[in-house]
Amino acid sequence: MTLEFIGLVGAQESSESLAAHGPTVDVPFIKAFSHAQEYAGFDKVLLAVNTRAPDSMIIASYVAAFTEKLGLLVAHRPGFQAPTFAARQFATLDQLSQGRAAINVITGGDSGDLQRDGDFLSKDERYARTGEYLDIMKLTWESRTPFRYDGKFYQVEDNLTEVKPWQQPRVPVYFSGASEAAIDIAARHADVYMMWGEPLEQVKARIEQVRAAAKKYGRDKHIRFSLSLRPILGDSDEQAWARANRLLRDAQANIGGKAIQPDSNTGSQRLYQLATARKVYDSCLWTEIAALSGAAGNSTALVGSADTVADAALEYYKLGITTFLFRGFDQLRDATDYGQHLLPRIRERVKALAAAAA
Repeated sequence: MTLEFIGLVGAQESSESLAAHGPTVDVPFIKAFSHAQEYAGFDKVLLAVNTRAPDSMIIASYVAAFTEKLGLLVAHRPGFQAPTFAARQFATLDQLSQGRAAINVITGGDSGDLQRDGDFLSKDERYARTGEYLDIMKLTWESRTPFRYDGKFYQVEDNLTEVKPWQQPRVPVYFSGASEAAIDIAARHADVYMMWGEPLEQVKARIEQVRAAAKKYGRDKHIRFSLSLRPILGDSDEQAWARANRLLRDAQANIGGKAIQPDSNTGSQRLYQLATARKVYDSCLWTEIAALSGAAGNSTALVGSADTVADAALEYYKLGITTFLFRGFDQLRDATDYGQHLLPRIRERVKALAAAAA
């Protein structure tokens, strides 16, 4: 199974434990952070989406211009532009970057954030719209003759787009969402299904659920799985846990000392329940910052020495996780540490596992 590592590039340095500083679009930081992760051996970086943040597609285009091999996983919300137009944007980015573009489809998330951009559809309606949106994007990328599409949300007539992706037949689709509606769309469309860092038991169950849904569409052998985590490393387990506690205190001060309540989306609700039930799961999955921040995204951590964290990652790999999205609370420092100490250890363990099974 192919092993893939994804990082993150934001327009400004910040985290739960670090208040944002510098300009909203911090060009030196974007360059330094991108170069650090390319040098560290990450395969891709996520460019996230939020109504308060700079545009992810434009930042991705900028990052593509000064990197050589770093993949660009661009978060994208269906429904705010025509799917044919979005397909041309992604195909153009893929051409300019010579095959480095991928799309991270974000349908749910904070409903208040969606409404700030004028989207008031219900969750089920949003996912139904996303299904049509991805149908049309794929047709735009792959069709060699004009096509039409007649759906509930979109109608397209006589479309033939000249710009096609560098990657054939199309740009890879990464997809997340924990509700039944989300899993059905993932089963139909996702190349990679993305999850937040939950305990092994829950991750195993979700993989089985998504594979069972994908089997209905004959895609259970075609879908891969990604897990998002926030590794906290130390020279020893004791040093790593001491650092985790310092980060928690910083996050409490940064957030204001009062825990944030979770949003209504299924993923946040699931993770928040786990985070408030226990502080540590399995060998080293730590949930306290997830509980503090309302489980608003990728907020659980693997805590320990690089060997301890690599061992924990290998257990997820054995379940079927082949992509890991790692980002730190101290972003530049952690990206460098991951490249020096963590990613090589995980690769070594996966290679040894494959050799033992051969």
